[in-house]
Amino acid sequence: MTYVVTEPCIRCRYTDCVEVCPVDCFHGGPNFLVIDPEECIDCAVCVPECPVDAIVPDDGIPEGQEEFLALNARLARQWPVIKAREAPPEDADEWAEVDGKKALLKEAL
Repeated sequence: MTYVVTEPCIRCRYTDCVEVCPVDCFHGGPNFLVIDPEECIDCAVCVPECPVDAIVPDDGIPEGQEEFLALNARLARQWPVIKAREAPPEDADEWAEVDGKKALLKEAL
């Protein structure tokens, strides 16, 4: 099993989860984080740290968000590892409760 970052992270990009990860499996893009499934050790310490509940186990991905499993794996190969907490976008709190953000995902660095 691995953990997956899902749609609620888009445009929020809080990095509280990064700070507690013992294996540095988080990678960061312009407005989203992903977990490298090859590095994740399934410890789950990141899950309670996410203020928007975007991190889920791969066998508990919400309906309609299954594509995020492959998206995390693909983008983890493209984006750099994040090892420390970073400031969220200035408007992160405004996006925290917004649904349907997939079209807003920026993949290019």
